[in-house]
Amino acid sequence: MVAECFGAVWLRVDTLEASLLKAGIPQSFETGLAAYIAARDLAAVQLELGRDVVIDAVNGVEPARQMWSDLSKEFHAVRHVIELVCPDEGEHRRRVESRLPPTPPLPGPTWDEVVHREYQTWNEPVLSLDGMKPPKENLGRILDYVLVVESHPPL
Repeated sequence: MVAECFGAVWLRVDTLEASLLKAGIPQSFETGLAAYIAARDLAAVQLELGRDVVIDAVNGVEPARQMWSDLSKEFHAVRHVIELVCPDEGEHRRRVESRLPPTPPLPGPTWDEVVHREYQTWNEPVLSLDGMKPPKENLGRILDYVLVVESHPPL
């Protein structure tokens, strides 16, 4: 939905990892890392072509985040960091446990994996969205945020 609004290329890390699993590579830390690296390389190609890119990924740790920061600097691209959170733990758990795997054969995370996933606090401005809000409301906040950041880029 966000990529569509901006006419951007949407790169979803889970889709890339699912492709590795379809090729017969067992899921591991390495398949997840390979998916991030593939997304980064595909994003670089798109940025080189002058296209905007939306990366759909957890980015829970600093090395993943730094990769995107480095990429945006390399291509002089404005980067917007947006995270979606579900503040209601019961609803969050219900959503995790009831959703079908979005990208077979990549399984969706279990609730235990979500709760115990390493996640570091962001050290830069982030637009944090409430996943309990209607998608159109969150999309409006994203559009407003992007317009404000682009009209006042960081020095």
